[in-house]
Amino acid sequence: MRKTFLAIAVMFTTLLCAQTKESVSILGDSYSTFEGFVTPSTNEMWYYEETRDQTDVDDVTQTWWWKVINEGGYKLCQNNSWSGSTIGYYGYSGNDYSERSFIKRMNNLGNPDIIFVFGGTNDSWAGAPIGEFKYDRLRQDDFFSYRPALAFLLSQMKKRYPNVKIYFIINDGLSEEITSSTKTICDHYGIDYISLVNIDKKNGHPSIKGMSQISEQVLQKIRK
Repeated sequence: MRKTFLAIAVMFTTLLCAQTKESVSILGDSYSTFEGFVTPSTNEMWYYEETRDQTDVDDVTQTWWWKVINEGGYKLCQNNSWSGSTIGYYGYSGNDYSERSFIKRMNNLGNPDIIFVFGGTNDSWAGAPIGEFKYDRLRQDDFFSYRPALAFLLSQMKKRYPNVKIYFIINDGLSEEITSSTKTICDHYGIDYISLVNIDKKNGHPSIKGMSQISEQVLQKIRK
């Protein structure tokens, strides 16, 4: 009787684990925002339920991350995305973007199984100093340059989220220095990256078609 009970308990536990969906968190910029689905809610948005002239995306089910989660069979843990945010502290017109930076927000992603980091776009558009490849003895001043800022971000995320699969999504159309540096730093820390190609955009941001293209390219990568 005891053996039978143990066998049933093991079988039930196995089935329960098999049915548990992996959770996904997103650390992103405007490309990953959507009104009502970003935490904290005080983060600035680009995509809203009400259609605006700047985009044709007006439903959360049209976003790249919702499609990845839905089609991949995952569940959302947390989406911490902020429109206009940079990896490091250097923002538009040379302003200090430290409070909205990826570095400052990386600890607020919940307890996910998978993390998608989708950034570097605003660093490229804002003309952030590229800096040197630097992986240790980093100081606050270093975070105003892209390479040291990204190195710090990924090194700290590896420590903060052990046994969590981290992917870095690289936008297309960025400067060559930002793109190549991102790949080099990801390789240094063993972070898989997804380099997007030919994404349809409106006002520099993914359209409905572009969102689908992103989700398809992401799913193609993570299913390998």
